[in-house]
Amino acid sequence: MMFKKSTPLFAYEIMREAGQDVMYINYLGSPITPNLAEYPEVMARTIEALMESPNISRIVFVQQRNYNYDFRQVSLLLEVSQLYTYLTKQERILGLERIVLSGCQQCLGKRHNDMVYFLNLLKQDPIAAYHEVRRFLREERNLLDKIPAGCKACQMNYIRLLEKIVSLMGNLTLIKEAFSYFSEYKLGSREIYSQFFRPNIIPNFTFTRLVASLPEDAEIIDEYSVGEGHDKSTVTIMKRKNETKYIYHLTPPEYALDENFHLLLNLARNVLIEHRPKAEEFTDIERTRQVFFNVSRDLLQELARNKRISLSYNELNKLAKILVRHTIGFGLIEVLLQDSKLQDIVLNAPIPLNPIFVRHEEYDECLTNIIPSQEDADSWAAKFRMLSGRPLDEANPILDTDLLLGKVRARVAIIQQPLSPGGLAYALRRHREEPWTLPLFIRNKMLNSFTAGLLSFLVDGARTMLIAGTRSSGKTSMLGALMLEIMPKFRVICIEDTLELPVESLRKIGYDILRMKVRSALLQKTTEIAADEGIRTSLRFGDSCLIIGEVRSLEAKALYEAMRVGALANIVAGTIHGASPYAVFDRVVNDLEVPVTSFKATDTILVCNPVKSPSGLQSWRRVVQLAEVRKHWQRDPLEEKAFVDLLKYNVDKDELEPTQELINGDSEIIKAVASGVKGWAGNWDAVYDNILLRGRIKEELLRVAEKSKMPELLEAKFNSLANSVFYEISDEIREEIGMPESGRVFPLWKDWLKKEIKKRKEKGKK
Repeated sequence: MMFKKSTPLFAYEIMREAGQDVMYINYLGSPITPNLAEYPEVMARTIEALMESPNISRIVFVQQRNYNYDFRQVSLLLEVSQLYTYLTKQERILGLERIVLSGCQQCLGKRHNDMVYFLNLLKQDPIAAYHEVRRFLREERNLLDKIPAGCKACQMNYIRLLEKIVSLMGNLTLIKEAFSYFSEYKLGSREIYSQFFRPNIIPNFTFTRLVASLPEDAEIIDEYSVGEGHDKSTVTIMKRKNETKYIYHLTPPEYALDENFHLLLNLARNVLIEHRPKAEEFTDIERTRQVFFNVSRDLLQELARNKRISLSYNELNKLAKILVRHTIGFGLIEVLLQDSKLQDIVLNAPIPLNPIFVRHEEYDECLTNIIPSQEDADSWAAKFRMLSGRPLDEANPILDTDLLLGKVRARVAIIQQPLSPGGLAYALRRHREEPWTLPLFIRNKMLNSFTAGLLSFLVDGARTMLIAGTRSSGKTSMLGALMLEIMPKFRVICIEDTLELPVESLRKIGYDILRMKVRSALLQKTTEIAADEGIRTSLRFGDSCLIIGEVRSLEAKALYEAMRVGALANIVAGTIHGASPYAVFDRVVNDLEVPVTSFKATDTILVCNPVKSPSGLQSWRRVVQLAEVRKHWQRDPLEEKAFVDLLKYNVDKDELEPTQELINGDSEIIKAVASGVKGWAGNWDAVYDNILLRGRIKEELLRVAEKSKMPELLEAKFNSLANSVFYEISDEIREEIGMPESGRVFPLWKDWLKKEIKKRKEKGKK
């Protein structure tokens, strides 16, 4: 909220937000920073305002930064304000005026002064007022034996009044909670209030609240920085005793600026807000952001000159980035997305009443110190509507889209009323900046090197594969990693309703890849093409590998039609929800209405699922099963034993193991691959040798990357290069001796790797 220049200092306004009454108090122009703990006059004015407006849930002091006090803190002062009103306006109940003003003239003056002093102190410093009224009571009790008999009745009335006030004060929540600190308390010290009054700081250019101070009852577990250059943020991971969730405490640069910089940002934001980009400009968000960044720099520089504020080049760029983030961007959501260790960001409805939750790769689900506002939530929803070109309203209360900010990609799911009675809610899935690779999965123990070799073999063998699993099991990441096992010489077509696969990254390293964006299964009316039409259209683009982001609706029929007629001579792969091969069959046949016999076009099903620790507090993503689908069954593949496991997860060893069917060469799918390769048909040992060879190469890549401290060797670009060299060497050996024996291929590939690393190190020294 912004007050007008004409608004009197310390005036307040009440606004209804998310079912709460929020009091905004104007401190613009005040020589002090409004702080309940530090300044008695701020506390007194606040209590006086609460006497006039007692139904307040939140208080915000408006200055260059806004200081927000939540309901728990406000309720402490509400009790004090109600007690003050009770003592001053309910004379007939307490007989306050009669008792204070009765008695001889000698007592009258002292009692009156004591009560005036106490009531004034009650508003400014309730803890001091409690100690003082107890002192009054002790003194009056000591006088009882020293005064004339005729004065004792009057004295007892006054003592009973003080006892009543002490009792009422002692029942205040603030006094009860402060009691444990009284042993070190000194009268007049306000340090004790810092235990109870800690505002969330909200810069005036945003509405999102941030709990700035670290909780004192939590242990710091980890701390690191995210972001680049002068736009770095600090992340502190903490844990409270007896609580299972960790605390993810973010300190972004915009919440640590001095007052002059806040002033510049406030002024600049008011100018820029009049020039927001139009809907069509959001189609090229990167260009729009660059334009606004340049405009922001010029504007901030001009304002700094006018206000005679010194601003360095780095500070100017830092403020411009912050301004873009909080005008046409997504505020602190963008800062969270800078953290590569985050996997999910969740905003629950009603958004202003809930902190953001995140899922961390090391600390699982965490509670953050960020509480978004309804204004920000509404603004983000409008931007996502413009970015996606999809509706979000009562008739279409679900929006699935994607967000691309530089290298950062995220899938965004939004729901609103009537599906979400509490209003807007968000779930963002952050994707890795670079695609996952099989060596990276080996390092993270999602799979082992043998599994990586087998998957590489199946991709090269142009099999159809469904990657199944529950939510957040790593299906899409695995599909992206398998795309890197496709030879770059083959054309790849990706069909998605939400852009999650690493298409741009693959294109940059030389892949011939085409992306098609189709209509979400949740939408009935839109200008986008339906997914099933997208698949049929892809068949007109010639011989291509077909990658389906997720199989979840009518496109399943078109996909299986394509698979059955053999229209695609290369790999066909996609993700699907399901925790087992039979669950996949059940979903495809019963939910998606694909004919039973059409399901036979599925060659293999790879299952990814989270594996939990015995305590249940931790979980890890693992590939738990690889099954082939045999073709002899008629009605039910489970009953007729059509699902044959090739790999099965051993929970005790935390590793995938080959089954006897695979070891003994009893795999129809692998035999089918081998039948089309000279030297492999009927030669299981040669086939198995090639699978082991591919696994050894992945494992060697990981070993060398860790030994040489060159993690870039595990990334997509080098992984693709290493694969290409492997295929070239294999072809050379095949031409020479008839088949690519591992004993010949691996040493040559290993020599190439050594030379490549040496070359890169020498280049790095230069």
